[in-house]
Amino acid sequence: MMKIGVISDTHGTFDSVLQEFLQPVDEIWHAGDIGSLELADRLAAFKPLRAVWGNIDPGAMHRVYDRFAFFNAEGVDVLMTHIGGWPRHYAPGIVQRIQASRPGIFVAGHSHILRVMYDPVYGLLHINPGAAGEYGFHKLRTAVRFDIDGGQIKNMEIGEWPRRKDCL
Repeated sequence: MMKIGVISDTHGTFDSVLQEFLQPVDEIWHAGDIGSLELADRLAAFKPLRAVWGNIDPGAMHRVYDRFAFFNAEGVDVLMTHIGGWPRHYAPGIVQRIQASRPGIFVAGHSHILRVMYDPVYGLLHINPGAAGEYGFHKLRTAVRFDIDGGQIKNMEIGEWPRRKDCL
């Protein structure tokens, strides 16, 4: 069994709220817009990190992280990117990647909107953890954590925290 924490759109934020939520996880998956290599290094020092770069991440991030990550976690294939859309509203080129890789989980960020939903067309669980950072139009900061046990996704939890009002 493996406990996973999924975050996106931190935009440079990794505070005590996120640390507490992610403390019990075995691995962090970050779906882009990390904010800096320094923050990525802090996350990786805290827990093992799998990450992709997002549209606000500086060029140095593109040399360290890829636009897409495809990996297996406890028997489940995972495809992760920053701008991916959601079931029936995928971003251009995403359907082809999903068809080629056939993931059990598709993780995307970018929208700052929390979405966890099953896609019956491609037989996958779509996860957009929303925005864990302070900056953006979202009113709540969000993150997701769950277990993968024997190829099964279990114990899904959503973290929600208020955002400081002065960060737009």
